[in-house]
Amino acid sequence: MSSKTLKSDGLFSYHHALVKALTGIALILTIGTLGYRFIEGWSYLDGFYMTVITITGIGFKEVHDPTFYGRIFTLFIIFSGVGVVAYAIVTGSQMIIEGELTKILTRRRSMKAIEKLKDHFIICGFGRMGSFICDELHARQIPFVVVETKQDTQDKIMQIGYYLSPGDATEEEVLLAAGIRNAKGFVSVLDSDAANVYAVLTARELNQDLEIIARAGEEAAAKKLVRAGANRVISPYKIGGMRLVMSILKPAVMNFLEVAMDHKQYDIEIEEVGLHENSCYSGKRLVDTDIRKGLNLIIIAIKKKDGQMVFNPGPYTVMDADDTLIAMGEKKNLSVLEREASERAHNNNCKIDGSSSPKADN
Repeated sequence: MSSKTLKSDGLFSYHHALVKALTGIALILTIGTLGYRFIEGWSYLDGFYMTVITITGIGFKEVHDPTFYGRIFTLFIIFSGVGVVAYAIVTGSQMIIEGELTKILTRRRSMKAIEKLKDHFIICGFGRMGSFICDELHARQIPFVVVETKQDTQDKIMQIGYYLSPGDATEEEVLLAAGIRNAKGFVSVLDSDAANVYAVLTARELNQDLEIIARAGEEAAAKKLVRAGANRVISPYKIGGMRLVMSILKPAVMNFLEVAMDHKQYDIEIEEVGLHENSCYSGKRLVDTDIRKGLNLIIIAIKKKDGQMVFNPGPYTVMDADDTLIAMGEKKNLSVLEREASERAHNNNCKIDGSSSPKADN
């Protein structure tokens, strides 16, 4: 973790002060040991011992009676060493009392855990939208790292227990600390459109294959975000307005969508399942699989490799490698579909006629 990052999360001042104090103590011990060695001719052990009891104020009996110059040197050690030790004690006490030491240890453990993450998401900004996104990802057990610059918000994130990379999302070192090289997706929901543009631009430079989603408040900003490298731009005001209109004109449709999206209240979800080249389902027709009868799932659409969407595919629609199935149904059955879709065609467990899957509850 760099000093710049430490400064951004409020730990830099305490950390830097304690490092300076400990460095000063080490320097005094070295000078004292060598000084008694050359001035008095004492052994290194006696010189070190004399320096320790002098700067700590323990008051033990002197090892040997010092000479005149030895007494002068001892006074120098007292005036310089006692102050440094007192400074270190005060700084260390403040860190412990205010919980700064705990924060540092927690942050270090968090950063070590982040280094091991792969295919995770990076969420920039922990405002109302950012916190909602994080809560949803956490509920679905999807790994993510939060990037936040405000100290009070950082404390809140740490209390919740989310992984945190403190600092400015537009800075490369902060995103690298969040594991952007190994990340699967990047979501920028910062306070301003300008900040989102810079964050997206930085993220795209660091990872060309990253799926980037950004929030835009203005239409002009949406175009800039796309040019900066965003794969998708979301306008909360536009989406909110559309939902309000749909609620007025087509309330039944909105109720259905709310049921499909509310995984906390209902056991129905919409999921996307990708088919790799050697998937069990690759090259098969929907009617030849257990997706409908065995798992009681509805395939709403199939996204083809070229981006074409096949809505409401018929039973004889062929699923190809690199297709993405948009399926709806119970979560447990969707999990079975994901597992079967990841099975390789030559695997003995790969059975698409329904014999490998538990029957869905009627």
